[in-house]
Amino acid sequence: MYESKNPIDELVHLYVDGAFNRRELFSRVARKTGSMAAAAAALSIYPEVQAAENPNVPDGVRTVETDPEIETRDVTFPGEAGILYGYLAVPKTAYSELQPGVLVIHENRGLTEHIKDVTRRAAKAGFVALSVDLLSRQGGIGAFPEPTQQSAAYNRTTQAERRADLLYALDYMKHLDMIVYDRIGITGFCAGGGNTWDFIVNFPEVAAAVPFYGAAPLVDDVAKIQTPVLAIHGDLDRNFSQRILPIVDALSKAQKRHGLMIYEGAAHGFHNDTGASYNAEAAADAWARTVAFFNKWLRRPRT
Repeated sequence: MYESKNPIDELVHLYVDGAFNRRELFSRVARKTGSMAAAAAALSIYPEVQAAENPNVPDGVRTVETDPEIETRDVTFPGEAGILYGYLAVPKTAYSELQPGVLVIHENRGLTEHIKDVTRRAAKAGFVALSVDLLSRQGGIGAFPEPTQQSAAYNRTTQAERRADLLYALDYMKHLDMIVYDRIGITGFCAGGGNTWDFIVNFPEVAAAVPFYGAAPLVDDVAKIQTPVLAIHGDLDRNFSQRILPIVDALSKAQKRHGLMIYEGAAHGFHNDTGASYNAEAAADAWARTVAFFNKWLRRPRT
């Protein structure tokens, strides 16, 4: 997952995730550095800030709530420490024929509108999809209207708490009457990518996993992974893309089912179409590969 004690790092990360625009980023950094000139100097080392502002999102990328092929609703269900808040998107085909599921894990701000959109995209692709708000123990993302508050709330959660909340979300999915209970995949973005890795290290029953640019597990933990996994990164995100290589090598040596995609010219957060690092071409290809990977492992013939 992404964590930093540097407040400028955190602001840049929020900018990449679409929390605010470039002008607001410079304004917030200036309040910390004392002037716009000092802010410009502080931000000059970040390639994602020097790049062009987020381009327009191509038609057809996002899936609206009114899409006639899906149904959506906010849901609540029991968790380890109380009620968990989630967002469920269901393909209408699931009411006539059971469908596989996909658990979608958000970035480090809680259950944002962007992650709800990704959840709808998964449903549009034919999967019963659920995203859970990992800020639920603190009242949910609605209790934190400001992006820095959301990020701070996420950083107050622990890995054990997140793991438990995701396990309860998986259990909730297994009991939905429109889902194939043992054909559930998991995907996550940034912090959610790290949580995806953590989950498959600890729980073998997930049928497929696609972590996007998340912190990789320890090499020693690779032996515990039973889940087919496709790791997705951008080559400009050198911090995470370099760390994934020893994991892929360990997966290969252990003969684990895995794949790796590193997109040339793509930065951290390139799939988030609300953020500054959005790369439309890489994001479209990565999502197509994600759907194909889930189709392969979640719809395979039973043996």
